Parts: sequence; C-alpha cells; structure tokens
Amino acid sequence: MAIAEQSDLFLRACRRQPVERTPVWFMRQAGRYLPEYRALRAQHSLLELCRTPELAAEITLFTVRKLEVDAAIIFADLLLPAQAMGMELDFVEGEGPVLSDPIRSAADLARLHLPADGELRCVSEAIRAVCKDLHGKLPVIGFSGAPFTLASYMIEGGASRDFLHTKRLMFHHPELWTDLVNQLVQVLSEFLRSQVEAGAAALQIFDSWVGALAPSDYQELVLPYSRRIFEAVRPTGVPTIHFGTSTAGLLGRMAQAGADVIAVDWRVSLDVAWSQIGYEHGIQGNLDPTLLLAPFERVATGASQILRAAAARPGHIFNLGHGVLADTPPETLANLVEFVHSETGSR
Repeated sequence: MAIAEQSDLFLRACRRQPVERTPVWFMRQAGRYLPEYRALRAQHSLLELCRTPELAAEITLFTVRKLEVDAAIIFADLLLPAQAMGMELDFVEGEGPVLSDPIRSAADLARLHLPADGELRCVSEAIRAVCKDLHGKLPVIGFSGAPFTLASYMIEGGASRDFLHTKRLMFHHPELWTDLVNQLVQVLSEFLRSQVEAGAAALQIFDSWVGALAPSDYQELVLPYSRRIFEAVRPTGVPTIHFGTSTAGLLGRMAQAGADVIAVDWRVSLDVAWSQIGYEHGIQGNLDPTLLLAPFERVATGASQILRAAAARPGHIFNLGHGVLADTPPETLANLVEFVHSETGSR
C-alpha cells in the first residue's frame, strides 16, 4: 500500500531523510491505559483480541485517531508464534503470560513444530483491515519478538528477572539453543514477511530481554540469529527497527544485526547512544514511560532534553524507552504528541 506523501514522516525518518517535524509513536500505544481498550478487554480475553482481526484492527485504529501519532503499530502479542509452534499460552491476571511445559530438554524441543498454514494469519488479516481503513494516511508497523526474547519466554515459561533457565540452556546445552533459535529464525522470518505482504510499511523486532546478556555472550549466541532475521526481511524493502531494554552496553553490537533504526531506552542519553550506534543508523526513543505519570510540565522538560540530544539530525523517531504503562493518562500522551510536533515543526 502506498503511503500518502504528507503522511510518511515516520518512514522518511527511518531512512534518515529530512522531515518537517519529528515523527512520534508509542510502543504499547494500544493498551490498558485506554478506556476503549478496557471496555473490549472486559468482553474478550487477550488472545481473543489478538486472534480476531476485526477486534485487533479496531484497537489499532482507535488508538491512532485518539493520539494523532505518525504511525500505527498493529495490535498483537509477541508470543503468538510460540503458541503457533505448539506451546500452550495463557495470560494470568497479575502474573502475565504463561507458556506451559517450557522448553528445557531435547524432548521438549521435539514437541515444537512449524506453524500450520494460516495459524498466524490473524495478524496479517488485521494489518490488511487497518491499511484498508487508513487509505495510506499512516504507515502500519508490523512486528515480532527477536529470537532471544521469544526463546527466553519459551524456556522460562513466562517473564523472568534472572533468566536462569535460559542461560543454563545456552551455556550447558548450546546444541539445543542452536536448534531452538534456528527454528525461531525460520518461523519469525516468514511471519514478518507475511506482514509486509499484508501492507505493513515497517517492521520492529522486539528484543526486550536481551539486556540481560553479557556483550560477549550476545555476540556469540544471539547476534548471528538476529542478523539472519534482518537479512531475511531486507528484500521486502521496508525499514526495520531493533528494540531492546537495558542495552547501553550492547548498542554497537546490536547495530551490527542490520536494522535501519535502533530503539533505545531511558537508561542511556540519546546522544551518547547515537554515537555508539553510528550515525548511519536512525534512532528511536527514549522517554522514561514512568515520566508520563508526572505533571505535564515535567514531561515536556524530559521531551525537550531528548529533542536537544537528537540535535535535529535526520533519523530520530520520538518514542518511549519501553511501552506505555497502564496508569498513564491518555491526555498526557496526546499532549506529548502535540508538544513534540510543535517543538520540531519549524524545520
């Protein structure tokens, strides 16, 4: 789908081309902080929302209309591919995602399979619906988890603080680790390509937990597989974003994976991060999501600091350093979009 010339700020920024103002979107911009989302969530499980294209499209669309952001990210969940590979997925109140029978042995790994035809089609169908409704007015971002982050969920059985089981498998059973991430590269590459075929104009790869690794372990056990993901989708021609948290010590290595844009969190200043990544890459970020709970004057101060650090260099996309928190006032996000647009609109 062709994106209208006046509405491609985000895509031009991804490619480090000049823009009239800094584009803005937010990770988890469709989520629990919105009353419209909570109303739908009261009637449907999270998996029902993700697996019903009409509902996923509705959530995606009311968010961009409410916030007037410069890109729409499709509403989905990182763990859908794990479920499609044969793992049982549930979302437990107060605990988050739970994957039953985690992958800890060769026998566990043998239970996995490639997704059946159409198993992940719900995401592509939702993208098609959003693109049809937007008529090229905004680009749609498709996404997936990165091999490390998705593998860690599958090994831990859910979220983790120390990734004990993941690191034990990586270090003590490297052949199992290699087999698992090779399978994930195959599944995720096809999943991402299908999203582009459905109309996604950009792709973000979420490596949310990769900051748990030492740089040398990342270089040896993760980087080669992340690189293969970006190589697999490069022929589509759409720009790519590589996101992680607590990655201040990994940024130079993450840039080697091949994404067009590196997304950074608030634990490193944007100018320092960009110098480590290299100016041949764009950068996305990096406001602390908890700052959005403060008075807007403080939010504006934080946003201004980030814009000064970006120094109007082509390639900056304004975003948070992680997803929007559930307690965030929707009007604060809308005001932040307006603030960034007005502060940078005189270029």
